[in-house]
Order: sequence, then structure tokens, then C-alpha cells
Amino acid sequence: MKNEVLYQKLAHLAVRRGVNVQHGQPLIIRANVRDYAFVEMCAKEAYEAGASYVDVDWKDTQLNRLKFQNQSEEVLKDIPDYMHAREEKRVHDKACFLNILSDEPGYMKGIDPLKIRACSSAWSKKMQDLHAYTTNNEGQWCVIGLPSAAWAKAVFPDLSEEQAYEKLEAAIFMTSRVNEKEDPLAEWENHDAELIAHAKKLTSYQFEKLHFTSELGTDLFVNLVKNHIWVGGGDTTPAGVYFDPNIPTEEVFCMPDRNNVNGIVHASKPLSYGGTVIENFWFRFEKGRVEEWGAEKGKEALDQLIAFDEGSRHLGEVALVPYDFPISKSGILFFNTLFDENAACHLALGRCYPENVGNGIHMSEEELKKAGGNTSLQHVDFMFGTREMEVDGIQADGTVVPVFRHGNYVD
Repeated sequence: MKNEVLYQKLAHLAVRRGVNVQHGQPLIIRANVRDYAFVEMCAKEAYEAGASYVDVDWKDTQLNRLKFQNQSEEVLKDIPDYMHAREEKRVHDKACFLNILSDEPGYMKGIDPLKIRACSSAWSKKMQDLHAYTTNNEGQWCVIGLPSAAWAKAVFPDLSEEQAYEKLEAAIFMTSRVNEKEDPLAEWENHDAELIAHAKKLTSYQFEKLHFTSELGTDLFVNLVKNHIWVGGGDTTPAGVYFDPNIPTEEVFCMPDRNNVNGIVHASKPLSYGGTVIENFWFRFEKGRVEEWGAEKGKEALDQLIAFDEGSRHLGEVALVPYDFPISKSGILFFNTLFDENAACHLALGRCYPENVGNGIHMSEEELKKAGGNTSLQHVDFMFGTREMEVDGIQADGTVVPVFRHGNYVD
């Protein structure tokens, strides 16, 4: 493996700070079979940290495509009980979860989107009683990215396969704050402190709503729930274990009022959803609900996203990311939400994060919904931030506070 030292550092970061494996705690790794060498590094790190066991859920993009090509919708929707029992045992054991992404954008192009939606919905419903473990940060979880040849060629189509791979690899190390000189754990401690400071400042304003405008035509009012909490950097479990759910991360995020979002929003980057890339799309909201939408490419997939369940027509997250932060400045379109969402302000259709409202992690779904939070079996981020985005925070008394000008925070 080329750049083995950097991969070792990335594995160290993912295990020791990403999921922050505790002594006696299991680690579950979800990864593509091509990434076995990196998975071995992570397993070694985990055992050195005192993990009780490491279990790996292997996947393969081509096998997954073959499954959807050849299996009936009825078979795809039949999620065996043993799969639920396996996940239930992991939650019972208080495992932490590391998800390693290296998929090819658009690898499910041409597959019936109804099949994809049916399978995804069936899995979410089967595991619904276990969602709170990660959604409420009861246990640690982390998502990181690794390069693959197919992904690299999608990002850099004009380069040779080797050149594209090396360029994507370098970009992933850079955005993950991994380099030969610095300790990545120290780099992330400093970075998280900066994001936490932004989140605390925004929380102190207790804005009633945010007004977004951009050169693409976005003109959107997003009300925030009362007693909201902006979050940035890492999270802490009820047991007091700090972890970083996303590597990289550049966002601070909050909870919209699911019933009070109005206006139009234009996406600024493509979205990869269900293996299909959706381009140049938009939504019009009225009283919190998506009432109209469109896309130049991938409209069918966008239709399925909206129709996934009732909560998919409402927002569950609003996030601020300055235009001049590292991932945006790289100028790279990753076709991967983990990276692209950290290059631009974004919104998410679907499930909210309970940590974004006071006492939210102790609320039932009914209580959360009453507070204005959104419930859904999915959470899908899309980017709408631009170079000229302006954001105003509007307080209950009508006071307008400039938050973003020309795509960046107002000092």
C-alpha cells in the first residue's frame, strides 16, 4: 500500500478519535471488500485500544448491483429476522460503528428506483427500534472516506486512472487533516474547538428563523425550533465518551421547525442518492412541506427521495459551512455527501437530530414532533451554499443579525 504511513494515521484517527473505541467495547466496521488492508489497520488499532471484538460487515458494489438487477421486489423487501437479531446484539453490547465509504458515484444507474426505495424502506422499518442508538448518540459512530479507482475517475475524468486515484487520495488525506508532520488527533482537537465556538455563539442568539439568499435563486426562510442547540465538531455519549461522527466535518448544524419553512432553494452541487446522481435540482417549500421540485438529471431518483415517507417532504437539518473552508477551496466535486456537504451550507430532508433541541435525546418521537422536529426513516443532505450566499438570523423581536456575507461568517 502506497502512503502506508498516512493510512496508518487515518486508521489511528478513525479508531482513536472517530469512534474512540473504549476498553472492552466492540467495534463494528462496514467496508467494501477492496479496502481490506485498511480494515486490518483499523482492527489492529481497535484491539490495541482494548476492543473486546471487531466484526466486519463486508460489501461490494457490483454484487449489490447484481442483487437489484436480479432479485424481485418481494425478495428485496424480506429482511430476515437474524439480521435484526445481529444488530440488536451489537446495540446490547454497546458497540461502536465505523463506516468506510469508497463507493463509485452512480453505480446503480439504470436500476429501478422503486426497487431501491422498497429495499431501503424495508430495512429502515425492520431496524427502526434500534435507530436511537446512533441518532441519539447513545453509542459512538463515525463515517470516513477512502479512495477507489472508480470513484477517482468519476471525480477526475480527464486524468489517467493512476493520476485520478492519487489526486483523490491526496484530497481525502487533506480534508481529513492527515499529513506526515502533524498528529491528526491534535489537529482535530483544535479544529473541533473552532466549530464548537461557532455553535455556541449561534445558539446564544436563539434566532426565530434564518433567511437564505443566493445567486442561484435561493430565497428561503427556515424557522428554527424553540430552545434549539447548534452543534459542531464532535459529540459526547451519555457515558461521557467524546467522538467525531464525520471525518471530515466543517459544519455547525441545527433543527428546523418541520412546519415552518417557506420559499425556494436551489441545490449548488449534485446529489448521489440510491446510486444515482441527481443534478441541478430545486425544491419549493410551503408551511414546511416540499410542494414542488425539479431536476435536470436524475428526476426519477429525486421523486423517490421525496416519496420515501411522509417525513421526507420536511427538513430535519440546516447546516452552515463557510465557502472559504478547505473542502470548498479545494474546488473538488466529490459526488459523495460526506465530503460535499462540508464544502457548502446544506439542508437535509428527513429525520432530525434530537441533540439539536433542549432535552431532545430524552424525547419520544411524538414529543420530538410536537417540539417541531421531523421524523423519518431517512436523512438525506443536499448542498445549497454558494460563493455569494447571504444568511440573516432573525430574532423574535424582528432584529436582523447578519450571519453570512459572500458565503462566509460575518465577524
